[in-house]
Amino acid sequence: EEATKGAIIAIAVGLAFLGLGTGSDMELTSQLGIFTLAGMVGYQVVWGVTPALHSPLMSVTNAISGMTAVGGLLMMGGDLIPETPAQWLASVAVLVSSVNIGGGFLMTGRMLDMFKRDTDPSDFSEYYLAAGVALATLYGVFSQSGNPEGVTQMTYLLASVACILGIGGLSSQKTASLGNKLGVVGVGLGLVCALASVDASPQLYIQMFALLAAGGTIGLGVASKTGVTGLPQLVAAFHSLVGLAAVTTSVGSFLEVTGSGGMEALDGMHSIATFLGTFIGGVTLTGSIVAFGKLSGRISGRALSLPGKNFINAGLALACVPAYLVYSSTGDTTLALEMLMGVMASSFFLGYHSAASVGGADMPVIITLLNSYSGWALCTEGFVLNNEMLTIVGALIGSSGAILSYIMCQAMNRSLTDVVFGGTPAPKTKVLPGGEEVIQKEASVTNVDAVAESLVAAKKVLIVPGYGMAVANAQYAVASITNALAKNGTTVHFGVHPVAGRMPGQLNVLLAEARVPYDVVFEMDEVNEMMGEYDVTVVIGANDTVNSAAVEDPDSILAGMPVIRVWEAEKCYVMKRSLAQGYAAVENPLFYKDNTEMFLGDAKASCDALLSKIQEFTN
Repeated sequence: EEATKGAIIAIAVGLAFLGLGTGSDMELTSQLGIFTLAGMVGYQVVWGVTPALHSPLMSVTNAISGMTAVGGLLMMGGDLIPETPAQWLASVAVLVSSVNIGGGFLMTGRMLDMFKRDTDPSDFSEYYLAAGVALATLYGVFSQSGNPEGVTQMTYLLASVACILGIGGLSSQKTASLGNKLGVVGVGLGLVCALASVDASPQLYIQMFALLAAGGTIGLGVASKTGVTGLPQLVAAFHSLVGLAAVTTSVGSFLEVTGSGGMEALDGMHSIATFLGTFIGGVTLTGSIVAFGKLSGRISGRALSLPGKNFINAGLALACVPAYLVYSSTGDTTLALEMLMGVMASSFFLGYHSAASVGGADMPVIITLLNSYSGWALCTEGFVLNNEMLTIVGALIGSSGAILSYIMCQAMNRSLTDVVFGGTPAPKTKVLPGGEEVIQKEASVTNVDAVAESLVAAKKVLIVPGYGMAVANAQYAVASITNALAKNGTTVHFGVHPVAGRMPGQLNVLLAEARVPYDVVFEMDEVNEMMGEYDVTVVIGANDTVNSAAVEDPDSILAGMPVIRVWEAEKCYVMKRSLAQGYAAVENPLFYKDNTEMFLGDAKASCDALLSKIQEFTN
């Protein structure tokens, strides 16, 4: 059956390619070929990234998506200030894109520095930045040859390769810093090529450099002040800038092309790419703003549930089809612009509504999905401007976000369509005939002395952090506990669930920030295989990711979700403020198991008290 489905899919894909070949020009065919191959390369590269570095991956792809600045630079005009609406839109794209570049690379570098250990040898990755400067200089020399266009295109290709290698460098902590530097080189070469390709006056160059410097400074300032707990909302905010840049570039390109030659000057590929760029960029822009609001607490994390919400989303998307038919067939520039503005408005509301309809528990998936959208938005810019580098890098980023979305959904045992369209399932509560909830037993509550004594006596301990640890900023106290136990001869491991925190890999970065060695931090599957070896497991601020109902209760809404099976250890302590439910709004039977004891209180205060007791007992 699977082979039959595979064969049918292969035939369908083949027919699609053949159909595109018969109805498109060579320029579109070439761009589609580059897009397809780049997507396949991106798929392979991103799967090689270690899960512990998924947060730096999202940050560095955010920075690389700032390549939307290239499109803006190629379209800029005027002197010290823009003169036409198209030029103003191009300037906005350059400004917001440079915010992404400066902030994204700085935040990535800060996170990767956290993973470095004092004993790690220097990787001399700074040398690659010097190599990038040398290559940019050599480009300036070779571009004066008889074939400057060929030199520019090959340098664009070199920039694309550097970005691919940059993401590939995140395959391990040892090469991650090098990967970030290669990303900087790739984006830098792309910007140099764009600046050298335009026939600009000195005044226009002043405008370009001023916008790049202003945006970069803003990005550096924001990223330098953002802590690891604020990383998810920072990423969401940067995603919105990519969407804004895609919209302004697409609309600006339309105004520039049709302003001089009318609709006849807009060929088929540029026509559909402009339309899609506006649509995808608009969804990315408003969806990211909503995600930022929810993650930062500025708006409620509850899912918006309007009647017929899926029909609303479908209607907003399908309304773009007749709009495109009118847009692409009319010779009236004003009418085409009205259709484009209508699609932009529709995409804005679609992005807002689709993100607002998702609850806080599913925000990790939405963040990665928006990361994917930003890549596809960059791709459309590549099609609009016939720039192969933007197509390649966009496909790379789009693949990255799509794969991370898949990983997040697998970790929650949910499909992407369920997250985006289905919302959060209603909890199934077992009720007695009299209407009272079934309560099997009371939870056993312990104190700091008992927990400390148990940890000191244990030979092997597993600590499972959750978002509660991040909120309480307890990572440094946890690291100190780890060091105290290690001096006592206790082996301490950490187990991190793929969806722990508000974005992939966030807790890995938090632990690295507190100088917890990354070689004692393991993924869910790894610690589950070793669970029987642990004398004690300590859960700090986690709930759904250790909910035993996912394994033991087929009626639970969490049934089938992979969790860290802490209850299989000899003893389990759960550190939480209370016995309250987690994001999934379902009871956790782990709290009531015979080998589980609850250590209630603020995570930071509890960890500080626990550290003092451990030091007292070991001394």
